[in-house]
Amino acid sequence: MTDARGRLLVAALGFAGCSMPSYDRALWALRTWLDSWSGIGHVAVGMARQGYDLQLTRYDDKGWRATFYTTGMEHSPTSATGTGWERTPWHATQSAAWNALRRRTQAATTAPTGAPPPNRTP
Repeated sequence: MTDARGRLLVAALGFAGCSMPSYDRALWALRTWLDSWSGIGHVAVGMARQGYDLQLTRYDDKGWRATFYTTGMEHSPTSATGTGWERTPWHATQSAAWNALRRRTQAATTAPTGAPPPNRTP
């Protein structure tokens, strides 16, 4: 389960991905904040606090791939926990972060009753 900052990050990423009217001021402000290089930095720092490393790769004019890995793990295609492929680096980063956090949440909610949370010893 994510902490309070992690839940706030999930909410921000979720709202940033909404298809709401562009005249919605709050959504416009959130997208303006996240859809930039500094926004990538904010997401990367937030994900680092949740235990993830970011790899961001540009593929010529084809787009960007962002991949989050569990901190301390070898960075290989099989160890990726969240990936995103988009035309802009910030949307790729947001998509990958959303996927990694959603995957963590799903893993936490499907744990059997009485079992310790993932990545913790009893």
